[in-house]
Amino acid sequence: MPAHQPSIRRSLLKWLIAPLLVVNFIGAALVYWLAWTPAQTAFDQSLADTCWALSTRLHKVANHIGVDLPSSVEQVLRVDHVNVVYFVIRSQAGDILAGDKDFPAVSMPVTYNDSIFADGRMRGEAIRIVSIKFLIGDEPVVIHAAETLSKRKAIQSRIFITLITLEIILTVLLISVVWIAVTRGLTPLQNLQQELNRRNFDELSPLPEMAQTSELHPVTQAINRLLHKIEIGSTNQQDFLANIAHQLRTPLAGLKAQIEWIQERYKSDQETSRSASLMMISTERMIRQTNQLLALARAEPGKFERKRLEPLSLNQIIAESIHVFFNAADRKHIDLGFDLQPVMILGDAFLLRDLIENIIDNAISYTPENGIVTVRCHSNADGTGVFSVEDNGPGIPAAERKHIFERRYRINERPAITSQVSGNGLGLSIVSDIAKDHDARIELQDARYGGTVFLVEFPPVPHESL
Repeated sequence: MPAHQPSIRRSLLKWLIAPLLVVNFIGAALVYWLAWTPAQTAFDQSLADTCWALSTRLHKVANHIGVDLPSSVEQVLRVDHVNVVYFVIRSQAGDILAGDKDFPAVSMPVTYNDSIFADGRMRGEAIRIVSIKFLIGDEPVVIHAAETLSKRKAIQSRIFITLITLEIILTVLLISVVWIAVTRGLTPLQNLQQELNRRNFDELSPLPEMAQTSELHPVTQAINRLLHKIEIGSTNQQDFLANIAHQLRTPLAGLKAQIEWIQERYKSDQETSRSASLMMISTERMIRQTNQLLALARAEPGKFERKRLEPLSLNQIIAESIHVFFNAADRKHIDLGFDLQPVMILGDAFLLRDLIENIIDNAISYTPENGIVTVRCHSNADGTGVFSVEDNGPGIPAAERKHIFERRYRINERPAITSQVSGNGLGLSIVSDIAKDHDARIELQDARYGGTVFLVEFPPVPHESL
């Protein structure tokens, strides 16, 4: 299917998967925020607890603030196997009472007993800072505590990796579910396509109701209505063709009889005899084309009924048909011979005569004067029946053999011969249709002395049909 051609599958997948991925991405961001915010709050609260612990070590002494912070207590407050903890205690005037003297200044306003958080840098590393203002006696004191972000980044990475893993799994599952759902949803449409692809051009029966959806049911009904219209049109066309052919046969037979009488009556008159001969040639050509039209109507695949097949003697039908061509062969001094062995096949007598006569007529028409045409039939060891016609005419080029069964096809490589042969290009097309109706196989071979062997192989007759 061309890339630019619209596709229901692609459209459904695009409009289902794209929004799902967007929603999934938004959901992932929301989940990340919901997971990280409580973790960040817990870290901040732990950092704020350091300030509250330091505030318990402060007391008012006379006119200044005393700090009771032994090194052992300070070590406990600073202990952390991952992060580095910093703190500083400043008076209202900004004097450092204890802690790290290089602690960065915090410009944000601080209120009593309220934790104010900020981000900063200290000693070349990013830190998280908390500031709390306490009232010691009647003296305000600001305690700042900070820690590096190693723990926070580790938790962030863990949350991110876990979330990404879950999102990848969820995305794959969503795409798989959507793909399966779209595929299952389009299954009735694919079944309809397969049913249509399975059919031959002559199968015009209504499409079956194959668990169709409410959306596909009207489409199937519309196709069935179209098939019905095509079937009616095809039937009318075939009936018209058959009726015309039937109606032409009787007057043409009468015309031929009258011309034969004229030929016999005025055979001594050369001018009249020559005119009558030309009339006879034209009449026979018209009769042959009329017979082909009738054969075409009978052999039309859509009109054929297999129940018409019955056990027949192929050699007898050939013997009855070959006599029709003795005069035509005699006019061209063609040696028309036959070797007919008993052969039983399952077939339709009328159609088989059309097949046999078209093949023999084709061989005689294209075989030059003083040529040889041999008709044979025999049975193979496997029960198949074989009918063949061999001639020593110009033959059929290999490149042309696949086209000769097309209607109105004439071989272009032998215009000198083709121009001398009357016909409408339907004969071998009729042969192909009749062979298909009988499940027969057609094969063209090179003859021993030039020309072509036209071979038709019929399937064995089932024992129950004998």
